[in-house]
Amino acid sequence: MKKNNNEVNRREFLKVTTKFTAATIFIGLGSSELFGANAENQKKISIPNVTLNNGVLMPILGFGTNTLADAVAVRSVSEAISVGYRLIDTAHIYGNEAAVGEGIKQSGIDRKELFLTSKLWVDFAGYENTKKAFETSIKKLGVDYLDLYLIHRPRGDVKGSWQAMEELVAAGKIRAIGVSNFEPEQLKELLSYAKIAPAINQIETNVFLQESVLYPFLKGSATQMEAWSPLAAGRSGIFSNPTLAAIGTKYQKSIAQVCLRWHFQRGVVAIPRSSQKAHMIENLNIFDFELAASDMQTIASMDINTTQFPEWK
Repeated sequence: MKKNNNEVNRREFLKVTTKFTAATIFIGLGSSELFGANAENQKKISIPNVTLNNGVLMPILGFGTNTLADAVAVRSVSEAISVGYRLIDTAHIYGNEAAVGEGIKQSGIDRKELFLTSKLWVDFAGYENTKKAFETSIKKLGVDYLDLYLIHRPRGDVKGSWQAMEELVAAGKIRAIGVSNFEPEQLKELLSYAKIAPAINQIETNVFLQESVLYPFLKGSATQMEAWSPLAAGRSGIFSNPTLAAIGTKYQKSIAQVCLRWHFQRGVVAIPRSSQKAHMIENLNIFDFELAASDMQTIASMDINTTQFPEWK
């Protein structure tokens, strides 16, 4: 997705919520656990995993890269890894796979410690094109396999693409495959011929679009729900929303943290994006509180069932 001028700099709105103070965060290879470097506060924070339908473990909170480009993307990915993110999400259409790969390289992390996602764009739908597009993506990323590969949109020869992706799984090139932006009927059609059920459906979902039909459908299926742009890219005044601000004050958390905690308690994988290291750390700091049932219900009442990205429909 392209950057929109309506997107909001949430740092301006943190003043209306509680102040956030972060110590330096570090993480050791081979672990998804974060430790505050402040000697007075060694509280341990774990980033939980979800188990996909093939047994593969996937972090429930990751780092999105859409609209991050060139040197900013390189730095942001490297910093995200340095503060603890292990799920990194990109796509062919983002135009930044090479930069994401360079950021991974600069981070110095062992490839095996990451969960790396990319996506097949509609221009490359079909059996042969999918295999070529996949090879192009991993070459740009500088890796020899992906943890997750998604069909970005339900367009073109989905059946041919899915067959190619199933073969790439069998060849050990992809650990899990899934889709993005698929509605229930489109998922049902895919399942009518798939040998491998999609592990993920990555969709737009946020407090303003809670997917009242798709959410329960996926909950009752073998496909994990994942939220792209889980903070709605700052649209509809999310970072100045008084309801979310009041909930944040209750827990001494920012609006972004309240929203990400809401996704977490719904069991939805979220991949917030930021080029600011302070925001990256802030977004990780959601596992030390729990939204009360009444707060979850209040947020549920905010659903207007409307996309925040009409330009992408």
